[in-house]
Amino acid sequence: MSAPPLVVHLIFRLDFGGLENMLVERINRMPADRYRHAVVSLTYHTDFAKKITRPDVELYSLHKPAGMALETHVKLWKLLRQLKPAVVHTYNLSAVEYGITALLAGVPVRVSGSHGRDASDPEGRNKKHNFLRRRMIPFYDCCYSNSADLERWNREVIGVPGHKSRLLHNGIDTGKYKPGPAPASVPFPPGSFVIGTVGRVQDVKDHPGLVDAFLLLKDMAPDQWPALCLAIVGDGPMMAAVREKVASAGIADKVWLPGARTDVNEILRGFSVFVLSSIAEGTPGSALEAMATGLPVVGTRVGGVPEVVADGVTGLVVPARDPQALAKAIACYIEQPALATQHGKAGLERVMQKYSMAAMLNAYLDMYDSLCHTKIKIREPRKSCVE
Repeated sequence: MSAPPLVVHLIFRLDFGGLENMLVERINRMPADRYRHAVVSLTYHTDFAKKITRPDVELYSLHKPAGMALETHVKLWKLLRQLKPAVVHTYNLSAVEYGITALLAGVPVRVSGSHGRDASDPEGRNKKHNFLRRRMIPFYDCCYSNSADLERWNREVIGVPGHKSRLLHNGIDTGKYKPGPAPASVPFPPGSFVIGTVGRVQDVKDHPGLVDAFLLLKDMAPDQWPALCLAIVGDGPMMAAVREKVASAGIADKVWLPGARTDVNEILRGFSVFVLSSIAEGTPGSALEAMATGLPVVGTRVGGVPEVVADGVTGLVVPARDPQALAKAIACYIEQPALATQHGKAGLERVMQKYSMAAMLNAYLDMYDSLCHTKIKIREPRKSCVE
């Protein structure tokens, strides 16, 4: 009996982050008799890779230097010739150019995924980047997006034809992320109102703006200020700047910066409200995890956030890069606990109905099956694949 087809996932770096977390969830949960998986990092992988629980998944790092690095194309070509995958699946702009390499290596199915944009170009207007994306379309069989906003942009701005376009929503494990008692690991006194966020600490998430919003609450909600606390869970290139900002503002005793954690599902249960201060997003998995935990969400009006957070129903949506608006929205929940509970319950219902793990897995399996059946006459799509 022949081995299942191999999917090679090509990403910039396998590290703590929303895209990477969704990738690992899919790999761990896809039936082992359907597809094998390998993850190739253009740069390197961190201890986050330990979250992959399937023993048959191989990891590779190409240690790409900054710049064009043509030698990385050669390394990848040699690796793909060795692995002989059925599918190469690239993620975001940093890996899109390697569709050519996959074609030259003889990979029959090539997939490009859009999971968000960079902070340097949150609205996708960079002409050089968009030119590259357009030039890569012929080398891919599918160019999907994980939010309706990104799919619309892919088709209208980049020019992805309808037959190559798909919308694949993120999914959440509602068995793991669910309401429950706050864990002892969240180091705030009883009765605290914890404003929390989870994600890679990088410029696109605008954590400094969240700190500014928190500071504004001292004047907006002076009576509640002693009970207010801020939790920023995650790590990344902006962490040093965030720590310095918190220290300079004299609020180190009110802000928890634990770095990257593997017990996020438990930590979320210690939050009172979840805040997403991003300036660009696809479908924010961290917001979905918070909603599955029963938290109201304050998010910015960027990318797929308004698709996930129904303004005035499951949370509040405000303009990006506006600490004043962010603080006002948070203050609404501080002053109206009943509203926070109402929106939290509505968010949980929304996740259960629309963003299940099974639906996400079925969608990705259907994409792989359809393309493999068309290109190499294997894996005829099934109507249902995941229990």
